[in-house]
Amino acid sequence: MAEYILYLWQVEDLLRALNFDLDQIGKLLVARFEVDDDTRLEIYDWYKNLASMMEKERMTKSGHLQFILNLIDDLNQFHLQLLQSGKDPQYLALFQFAKPVINEFKSKSQDKDEHDIRMAFQALYSIMLLRLQKKEISTSTQTAIDHISKMMGHLSARYLQHEKGTFEI
Repeated sequence: MAEYILYLWQVEDLLRALNFDLDQIGKLLVARFEVDDDTRLEIYDWYKNLASMMEKERMTKSGHLQFILNLIDDLNQFHLQLLQSGKDPQYLALFQFAKPVINEFKSKSQDKDEHDIRMAFQALYSIMLLRLQKKEISTSTQTAIDHISKMMGHLSARYLQHEKGTFEI
């Protein structure tokens, strides 16, 4: 779930970088997939629909699509229920390691009022962008982000288990 959300954020940025130009989307994004023509058309339509949604929601310069924000809010609700229930001590421990890192990131962010899960996503995405730009990431920053990554991986796995009915709070 977390990887999916981060991927969607990356796609949003790619569509912005291509100025929502459908020809460029076809040439630079869709063409890299080695698939049959029907699948290629489905991929193209997926990108085209995301681009259309971004334009309709006025997300052409910045921001995230509402359905992605809703997914993050759902994960946050699940996170809060998980903490409150005490049903997963491992998650509680992972959150306790990640919380100071999230708080530090929040203190440096313009979105100080956002919930911890949104901040965790923003921290992970920021590191992902730094890696894509081949910028150096200090050992301490990498260690800190690892705490968030482990917490989000566990949260995502538990969320999916909960959705499938194999984990109850």
